[in-house]
Amino acid sequence: MISYVTVGADDIPRAKRFYAAFLPALGYGFKEGPEGLSYALPVPDGQRPVLPDFYVKPPFDGQPASVGNGNMVAFEAANQRMVRDLHAAALAAGGTDDGQPGFRADSGPQFYVAYLRDPQGNKIALYSSNPADPSRD
Repeated sequence: MISYVTVGADDIPRAKRFYAAFLPALGYGFKEGPEGLSYALPVPDGQRPVLPDFYVKPPFDGQPASVGNGNMVAFEAANQRMVRDLHAAALAAGGTDDGQPGFRADSGPQFYVAYLRDPQGNKIALYSSNPADPSRD
């Protein structure tokens, strides 16, 4: 099980603005400390986390943050409309488009996805596979 995911950022205030545009709408709580930004889903009392936490931090070695080629973090949204809305909010908060919301030919009929890059260049996907939404078929 994946426990957490960390992406590097050189400009934490800029990263904070970007991630604040969509992670709270997906249910993530937020904490900021001297080490960076921490996002986690709520955990009921007496239970362990089911999904991974997400961290945005300057690299530990003090070198500039860099983007991994082929790395991507995907966040599940409740439906296609939420994917579109959060994609737009993330772009308005400093992200760049890396794939408009929609279906992809190589994905299943319910897989609706949008791709973007955070201000550092990390690739992010927002997707929904909600069977109540229209399919591409």
